[in-house]
Amino acid sequence: MERIRPAVPRDREDVRRLVRALTDPLIPHFTPGGARVRLGVNAAHHGDTAAELESFARPLWGLVPLAAGGGAFEHWELWRRGLAAGTDPGHAEFWGPVTGVDQRLVETAAIGLALALAPEAVWDPLTGRERDGLRAWLLHAMRAETPDNNWRFFPVMIGLGLDRVGVAYDRAATTAHLDRLETFSLGGGWYGDGPTAQRDYYIPFAMHYYGLIYATLAGDRDAARADRLRERAAAFALDFRHWFTSGGAAVPFGRSLIYRFAQGAFWGALAFSGVEALAWGEVKGHLMRHLRWWMERPIRDPSGLLTLGYGYAQPALTEQYNGPGSPYWAFKTFLPLALPEDHPFWTSGEKDAPPLPEVSTQPEAGVALMRCEEGRHVVMLSARQHHTWVRNGAAKYAKFAYSTAFGFSVPSGSWGLEQAALDSTLALSEDGVHWLPCEVPDGAAVGEGLLHARWQPWPDVEAETWLIARPPWHVRVHRIVSGRRLTSAEGGFAVDRDPEFLRSGAGAGHARVHSPAGTCLVEDLTGEREGRLVQTLPGTNVIAPRTVIPTLVGTHAPGEHVLACAVLGVAPEPGREASAVVAWPVPPSWKTVTASLAGDPAPEVARLLAALATLGGAPAGARPRLDGHRRDTV
Repeated sequence: MERIRPAVPRDREDVRRLVRALTDPLIPHFTPGGARVRLGVNAAHHGDTAAELESFARPLWGLVPLAAGGGAFEHWELWRRGLAAGTDPGHAEFWGPVTGVDQRLVETAAIGLALALAPEAVWDPLTGRERDGLRAWLLHAMRAETPDNNWRFFPVMIGLGLDRVGVAYDRAATTAHLDRLETFSLGGGWYGDGPTAQRDYYIPFAMHYYGLIYATLAGDRDAARADRLRERAAAFALDFRHWFTSGGAAVPFGRSLIYRFAQGAFWGALAFSGVEALAWGEVKGHLMRHLRWWMERPIRDPSGLLTLGYGYAQPALTEQYNGPGSPYWAFKTFLPLALPEDHPFWTSGEKDAPPLPEVSTQPEAGVALMRCEEGRHVVMLSARQHHTWVRNGAAKYAKFAYSTAFGFSVPSGSWGLEQAALDSTLALSEDGVHWLPCEVPDGAAVGEGLLHARWQPWPDVEAETWLIARPPWHVRVHRIVSGRRLTSAEGGFAVDRDPEFLRSGAGAGHARVHSPAGTCLVEDLTGEREGRLVQTLPGTNVIAPRTVIPTLVGTHAPGEHVLACAVLGVAPEPGREASAVVAWPVPPSWKTVTASLAGDPAPEVARLLAALATLGGAPAGARPRLDGHRRDTV
């Protein structure tokens, strides 16, 4: 097995070596017929056959561009044998026909890419009978039912492969899929993943990724569509660059985070399709820094296999459709290896992203991204998206903030704050033990640096939340109208608790942690709540295995309440030793917050100002506490 040098990847040859180094540990796990790769227990909702096909097919996302660009790989015979056996109904390792909504259809996309870009590696050496079997299996798969989302691209990807090897198919059906996919366009370069609320990484690494491959390989016969797909991708790039730090980390958000560096696949697809949305050096810099960031994380097991998790092996993060080979979707990022070495993507030197605004509001996604600490830390505020089907969907989509430094957390049980792992959200409880956070935000409205949503945890409890970006802080305001007595818990960011804290404390109106792993402050602005430092169960946070969440807790009688807090997260500075704070940072004042909103005609701003006005008549202890007053004790 090739060793991955700590400094890679820096250039095209490094990326080639990386693909081979990540693939080599798979080789001992091939079955005798070559059609299955058995990596361990499959706990996905689909059977072992589909899971073992997934482990076989997903490495092709990297191996095919490697071959198309002239890179050497010594194990192609295994994949050729597997394609022949897996599509032979008489073979013991036959994958079976793709029927209904079937995970096996997902994996056909990589096989389609293989036929389209590297037929000399996977098609030409097959016998006539073997080609007939593969052709028949793929043609049958093209007729399978697809969900009304990015899956519609899978038959399109098959078609691109069949085009290359001269196999006829029903183009009208493919055109219908493409027409429907284009209806998901939201403007500004954004798509929805179908007619849903999701605007997650499936937009860059699925909707745009497949669209750009199609535009490149089929643009000669479908030029108008290819132009539209490229134009949307170019527009999307201007927003998507805000999701990445200057060091290459991307905001962890949404489902399928175990695909890890697939987060950066969009940048490679831009290069593959010749879309110079940014200077080539900037595009290259985004992709290469992202790969280097990931290669510094403990994401492989001792044998070199990619694990299930995000920043470390974390099975609790998986979705119900994730099998042991699912993480190899990350190989999509290697698409630019198909480009020649003299392509400007490869010949350009890496460039840092230019200075970007501190706040990028992206209404199509319902998010505002705060660029903090000169780009070393990105915080995404979110108020529109939700996904109740995936495991722990509320944590992955409906929290109020997501951080490149502190990630987010998923619950590990239903009993108490330690299991609920309520970072970056407000949760309500009747008994102080079982908690309901925001799960399905509704009626979202997005202004410049201001997000607003409503949510309803019980029929007689209505909540609305405003998120205000004031980098490096953000302010949260909640109006709750309740027919029952409630306890509330509102968390800041989850901080790694393994390093010894330099300073910490919790009490009336505050919860604070300063650590070599980062700093988080949660300051109550209404004086109603008590601070706690909640030690969550291990394995809940996507970045650090063991964390503490600064949290505000309060009790509320039936009626109307306005809660507000200011939250700060400061990422550790690489190469600089953290020191104890002399004074805790001061949050933004109410005066500056309200002054920035004054004159905005948006109805959600008027509602926010009205909610804040109710605090003016509150008792002194319940009034906003941010008017420049510094609290340096803990």
